[in-house]
Amino acid sequence: MTDLFDHKMQENLRKEAPLAARMRPRTLDEYIGQEHIVGEGKLLRRAIEADRLFASIILWGPPGTGKTTLAQIIANQTESHFETLSAVLDGKPRLREVIHEAKERRKLYQKKTILFVDEVHRWNKAQQDALLPHVENGTFTLIGATTENPFFEIIGALVSRSRVFQLRGLNQKECGTLLDRALGDVERGYGSRRINLHDTARKHLVEMATGDARNALNALELAVESTNKDADGIIQITLDVAQESIQRRAVLYDKDGDSHYDTVSAFIKSVRGSDPDAALYWLAKMVYAGEDPRFIVRRLLILAGEDIGLADPMGLVVANAAAQAFEFVGMPEGIYSIVEATLYLATAPKSNSAGAYFKALKRLEDQGQISVPNHLKDGNRDADALKHGEGYVYPHSEDGHFTPQQYLPKRLLGTYFYAPSSEGYEAEVAARLEAWRAAQRKALGIEDFEFAPELSEEKIKNMKRK
Repeated sequence: MTDLFDHKMQENLRKEAPLAARMRPRTLDEYIGQEHIVGEGKLLRRAIEADRLFASIILWGPPGTGKTTLAQIIANQTESHFETLSAVLDGKPRLREVIHEAKERRKLYQKKTILFVDEVHRWNKAQQDALLPHVENGTFTLIGATTENPFFEIIGALVSRSRVFQLRGLNQKECGTLLDRALGDVERGYGSRRINLHDTARKHLVEMATGDARNALNALELAVESTNKDADGIIQITLDVAQESIQRRAVLYDKDGDSHYDTVSAFIKSVRGSDPDAALYWLAKMVYAGEDPRFIVRRLLILAGEDIGLADPMGLVVANAAAQAFEFVGMPEGIYSIVEATLYLATAPKSNSAGAYFKALKRLEDQGQISVPNHLKDGNRDADALKHGEGYVYPHSEDGHFTPQQYLPKRLLGTYFYAPSSEGYEAEVAARLEAWRAAQRKALGIEDFEFAPELSEEKIKNMKRK
């Protein structure tokens, strides 16, 4: 009798489940999207269909892209015992139980176990470490699902023992197919009801879902269940209804995750690339998603020095003024100072010549420290005894406030780290500097000179970290 009641309860739960849960694909043929990993002939599809999951896998992708669904399809397909844990709800005690049961199952019945851990990145290092020996010795095959970059959020030892599959957001065609399937499915969807999803409403739902299948189906369900039938007994899902059902596009933006860094990167690259329209778009996404405006201003200050420099010295002034203005005003009106700085920097002439500092730093690292020439040393303390500062010529005493004397160590004479660009104000700097350098070469008898080679972006990043 208990089994009958349990069966009835489970049946009712299935019927009362949200549309997204009811429409969850049960086979690979029903699965929509991710053709790059489960399309016909792909490695993972062949392994699932043959029930020969070759190794532990990690499914990585945004919400609503089918990670849990794919794991359940594997559960339906495999003859192995399938166990599910949630890293949000289950801790080490439950994991120890699962490990013990998997060992007993393998020893007594020679039956393999597949362990699915949802949101596996939520487990701390110690919890993830607890998986390692049992993944290595084959106690179970692990399927981990995560919305975060596994190469940052999952311990390296576990990643190295797994195959990572990256899932992408569904495209608009795939989202549209999901909606059409839900409307036509008599058993699990709305196929038994008369519903007219207007083309404009369908397009809006697809666009606003932003590649999230769950988001699209939840919006459709809300639209259907909250709309009365018309005189002909038809539920009309108009554009107005669709807009009410999915009022605001959910911006994927985890401040500690990939989306945060990717969006900031797009913003900076757009400003650097002199595209004010793209810069405003990415700025809007960051502010809309709740990014700290001070973080944005700090990035603009860095960019003003790194990517604009002397091509327009006012860039740093404007960025700094924006930072100060924001502190006085705050949000929401403080956004104007940030926008002004963004537009100014995006439309300013560009120069990365300030990166010359890293050329000098690399030369210092390669050659070690070199003594300061005697005439450049501080003469306030040792002028009499050691002749420090002797021979130094004060430039302001000379015509043009310039004298072509030696400033670099002798072994570096003729080495130029700074190469001014021909953009904006820096073109004037370049002309002056070339005259000064030529006069210095003549006065000091420098016959050969060279510009220090450019450094790669990766090399500069490593030097910054030091």
